[in-house]
Amino acid sequence: MTQRDRWLLFGTRGLRMFAFGSVSVVLVLSLRAAGLSDQQVGLLLTLTLAGDLVVSLLVTSVADRVGRRRMLLVGAVLMIASGIVFTITRDFVWLMIAATVGVLSPSDKEVGPFLALEQAGLSQLVTDERRTTWFAWYNLVGSFAAAIGALCGGILAQTMLRSGAAGSAVYQPIFVGYATIGVALLIGFWNLSYSIEPPAIASVPVVSETADTLPVKRTWFGLHQSRGVVLRLSALFMLDAFGGGFIVQSLLAYWFQRRFGLDLASLGTLFFVANLLAAGSSLVAARLAQRFGLLNTIVFTHLPSNVLLLLIPLMPNCSWAVAVLLLRFSISQMDVPTRQSYTMSVVSPDERSAAAGITTVVRSLGAAAAPMIAGYLLAREDLADVPFFIAGSVKIIYDLWLFAAFRKTRS
Repeated sequence: MTQRDRWLLFGTRGLRMFAFGSVSVVLVLSLRAAGLSDQQVGLLLTLTLAGDLVVSLLVTSVADRVGRRRMLLVGAVLMIASGIVFTITRDFVWLMIAATVGVLSPSDKEVGPFLALEQAGLSQLVTDERRTTWFAWYNLVGSFAAAIGALCGGILAQTMLRSGAAGSAVYQPIFVGYATIGVALLIGFWNLSYSIEPPAIASVPVVSETADTLPVKRTWFGLHQSRGVVLRLSALFMLDAFGGGFIVQSLLAYWFQRRFGLDLASLGTLFFVANLLAAGSSLVAARLAQRFGLLNTIVFTHLPSNVLLLLIPLMPNCSWAVAVLLLRFSISQMDVPTRQSYTMSVVSPDERSAAAGITTVVRSLGAAAAPMIAGYLLAREDLADVPFFIAGSVKIIYDLWLFAAFRKTRS
């Protein structure tokens, strides 16, 4: 069942990221078309990320005890609910409820409990030596799917606009597709075997050489002996995510439309190419990690990408801004599979869901406040570029701090 489970996890990852990518390009534009102000949009995006925090923490903290597969099914149901609400209404109150309780991504990045649970499950299905490579392919599939989703979302919205649709109706089919993909995820997760579960639950042996089947008392959100290192990593990941929250893909698309007048199809194409570049960088990251180590790869690929982020609003025209954005995307995601693998390497197998969940949750917490602040900045013409400067500066501080804190820690 191991190989079948790997294919299922890669398939659910691809479907989900396609859905997130398609929505990310049009989410802010659809909310503005529905009559929401920039401030309301920023608040809604913040609630989306904050709600993801609570849901993810609740789900992942119990997953290693009650079952990862069951919790993945819960996540799929919440994703379906979000898609349905955003399809049938543009009432701000209902949208806030759906954004807070459900699973909806304002960027091409993961939200909800899926990533943490799938990472933990995949770690049970591969050897420790091959984990980073598998995570690289896993992220490549996600980035490629998000790229296709962004392209399709932009083209579909532009097609609806040309066919005579107006207002929020332009974007309604995209949310219908989002809910439909949630149903497909539900089916996929249902067919997973117990091989993805931790040793205490799984009915088959795991591949990892470090598996410890002895029952251990959990003391804090599913963690025991790894609590200290997870807390330190979480604090740093929160800082990184706070910076990234100022330039989520939905806000980037909105900024490019306002600054340079790019239409929906052009935005979809731009982020299609950007995500393709990010996808290819995942495999390069795995090779770099084998040669230079996980931590060095995380830090020294992330630093230059954040310098490029600072430069985007300083570019004299659209062509230069797009070129710098694409250059940044070509290296900005190299830290993702290495960061994920590093986290899995410093905790025991029966803490992996909890560790991945907590680090994912605090990233959501860090990112949650940023879109609301960015919304207020974007509402003012003279401050519209400030989110780039905040994001780049904060993320550079994170890189330097992470290296200083963990350079002596063996993975």
